[in-house]
Amino acid sequence: MATFLLGINHNTASVDVREKVAFAPEKMHDALQQACADIGLDEMVIVSTCNRTELYCEPGEGSAAGDSNELVQDHVQNWLATYHQLLPENLQDCVYVYKENDAVRHVMKVASGLDSMVLGEPQILGQLKSAYAVAREAGTLGSNLSRIFEETFAVAKQVRTDTAIGENPVSVAFAAVTLAQHIFSDLSQANALMIGAGRTIELVVQHLRNAGVKNVAVANRTLERALELKEKYGVSEVLFSDIPEQLEKADIVVSSTASQLPILGKGAVERALKTRKHKPIFMVDLAVPRDIEPEVGELEDIYLYSVDDLSQVIDKNLKSRQDAAREAEKLIEQGVENYQEKQRTLGIVSTLKNFRQKAEQIRDTELEKALKLLEKGEEPEKAMANLARLLTNKLIHAPSVQMKKASADGRSELIDLAEELFELEASNEEVNEFDPEDEKHKNN
Repeated sequence: MATFLLGINHNTASVDVREKVAFAPEKMHDALQQACADIGLDEMVIVSTCNRTELYCEPGEGSAAGDSNELVQDHVQNWLATYHQLLPENLQDCVYVYKENDAVRHVMKVASGLDSMVLGEPQILGQLKSAYAVAREAGTLGSNLSRIFEETFAVAKQVRTDTAIGENPVSVAFAAVTLAQHIFSDLSQANALMIGAGRTIELVVQHLRNAGVKNVAVANRTLERALELKEKYGVSEVLFSDIPEQLEKADIVVSSTASQLPILGKGAVERALKTRKHKPIFMVDLAVPRDIEPEVGELEDIYLYSVDDLSQVIDKNLKSRQDAAREAEKLIEQGVENYQEKQRTLGIVSTLKNFRQKAEQIRDTELEKALKLLEKGEEPEKAMANLARLLTNKLIHAPSVQMKKASADGRSELIDLAEELFELEASNEEVNEFDPEDEKHKNN
C-alpha cells in the first residue's frame, strides 16, 4: 500500500477546528504508538503546529482495513476524530489526503515554507525536524518515512540557501508587531507582556526591540527559558502567577504557549482594564489551542487578534518571496525526481543481490572443481584454463537461453536491452553461433 498523509491546515479549517485536533507535545509519543497499533500502520509521523495537523502514514500488512488505501485513510481520519473526542463528520470537509509522490511534494513545500500562512516562514522546518525526532523516539519511524523526511530536509536547506524565500520578514511574529504599529503611534512608550518563551515569542521580542519597544516582560511557567531571553534581549522575567499584575501595565500582550487550556480569561482582563481606567490593550493570541478566551475580544478597549486575523496584515514584503517561491518550486520538483530515482534504485536492490548470490554460487562450485583437479595432480595452467572456461559458460548460459527465446518470439526490445545491459557493440560480421545447450552437455 502507498505512503500517504492526511491533514488539516489553515487553508482548509478555521482556528476553531484546528485547535480541536492539535496534539499536546507531552502526549505525542503515546499518540503515535496508539495510532500505529489501532490502525495497523508500520510507520507514522505526526506534525502538529498552530496552522496544521498532518499525519504521515506508512500502512502495514496488518492494517485493520486490509489492502484498500481508501479504507486505511478512513481509519486514520476516524482515529484522529476519536482521539480528540470528535465525530468523524466534523472533519469531513476539512481533511486533505496526498499519496506517494504527491505526499513527498507536499511535505517538501511545507518544509520550505511554501504552504505556510506566511510564505517562506522558517519555523516550520524546525517543527518538522522535531516531529521526525519524536517519531523516531516513539519507534514509529521506519525506513520509508525516514527517506522522505531526510530528502525533504535536504531540499528545504537548498531552498533557503539558493533562493530569497526568507530574506524579507513576513512571519506571524512580524505581522503582530506591524499591527501594533498601526494601533500605537509611538511603540517606544508601550509596555509589552509576552506569555510563553518559545521560538515564536523570541521572534516577537526581536521585532518589538527593532520597533523601539523598551519595556518587555516575558511570563513563563519556569524562569529558565525567560532568563535566556533576558540575557539575549534585556527583557524582564516573570512567572505565570505574576500575569495579573503585569496585565495592568501592559499595552501589548502576545501569547504563544502549548497550554491545552486558556491562560487569560475574560474576568482577569476585565479587572486589569478597571485598574488601567480602560486604557486600551492590544492582544495577539498566536497559540493553537488558544491561550486567550475568545470572549475577551468582546470587551471594550481590547483589540484581540488570533493567528487567522494576522493573515490580513502580512501582504507587504511578499512580492520577493513569491518570486523566490517560483524558484523554490523548481527545486522541489527536482527533489521529488531525486526521491523517485532513489526509490527506483531501491527496487533493484533485491534483484542485484540475487544476481550476485547466483554468480558467487557458480564461482564457488567451479572453484571447488578446480581445486580437486589440482589435488589430483592436474597441471595448474590446465586447471586454471578449465576454471575460466566453465565459469564463462555457466555465467552466460541463462542469458543466452533467454536471448535466443526472445529472438524466436520476436521480442527485439529485449535483445536491444541486453546489448545495452552487457555493453555489446552490434556487428555485421558473421560470428559462430553459440549454442548454450551444447555447452551445457559439455560442462556436465
